[in-house]
Amino acid sequence: MTPRHFLTLLDCTPDELRGLLARASELKSLLRDGQAHESLRHRVLAMIFEKSSTRTRVSFEAGMAQLGGHAMFLSPKDTQFGRGEPLEDSARVMSRMVDIIMIRTFEHDKITRFADYSQVPVINALTDTYHPCQLLADMQTWFELRGDIRGATVAFIGDGNNMCHSYINAARQFDFHLNVAAPPGYRPDDAIVAAAGDRVSLYDDPAQAVRGAQLVVTDVWASMGQEDEQRARERVFAPYQVNAALMMLADKDALFMHCLPAHRGEEVTADVIDGPQSVVWDEAENRLHAQKALLEFLLAATPL
Repeated sequence: MTPRHFLTLLDCTPDELRGLLARASELKSLLRDGQAHESLRHRVLAMIFEKSSTRTRVSFEAGMAQLGGHAMFLSPKDTQFGRGEPLEDSARVMSRMVDIIMIRTFEHDKITRFADYSQVPVINALTDTYHPCQLLADMQTWFELRGDIRGATVAFIGDGNNMCHSYINAARQFDFHLNVAAPPGYRPDDAIVAAAGDRVSLYDDPAQAVRGAQLVVTDVWASMGQEDEQRARERVFAPYQVNAALMMLADKDALFMHCLPAHRGEEVTADVIDGPQSVVWDEAENRLHAQKALLEFLLAATPL
């Protein structure tokens, strides 16, 4: 049986994604009510980290434990990943020993190659191109607070990075309109934008992108691996800071999201991220619940 992978949001249908969000909220309620739910007893998740993480590691490891399974942390220095073993060989071996594999890495090609040779589901926990697990949490947060996002306007302000690309895919799958404001030279990938058709609009001016939006999202200006560009990016992105003045242009009930970690005073001001429109802590918590729903979904198609 060919395993189901989750490398981008496009690996699920819109109905499956909405089902995942509903299940995530159910699992959240069960946990808060103190009801044990061990649907993944005796299942093992391998977590491969080539990029460091807080939320990703804690949410996947805690989630697997809460579902009755086990998660193992693997880093390049502890495995053959850091010693040059071909990805294809690692995939063949590991997928004979564990039930599901989560990978957080740099090049998206690495995870697609690994998935091609894996006998078990592979989850993209972040690459330089996409961050689909974060979008599950973001959409769960919106659905819980505002209902269905279909027809809404979302503004993404800043770097056209993996988060921006995943928001573009989310606009396609959840049927909302996305305004992206990014400086020239830092816009999202042309092919990803083109595939979304009229669901995405590009702007140079963040004020135009935010005007009337029901959700405003940003991310750090320099992602992991771009630290040497920090100074240059600070100059380029300074006009793209999400601050109180910018939020005033959005819908009066607009929410603010950030995948974290945030650099207060850079991409977002403290009064916004710590203010009443910010839902970043709900968003961060929902990584746990959304990923538990995802683990159940993928493993349901891979019986013991």
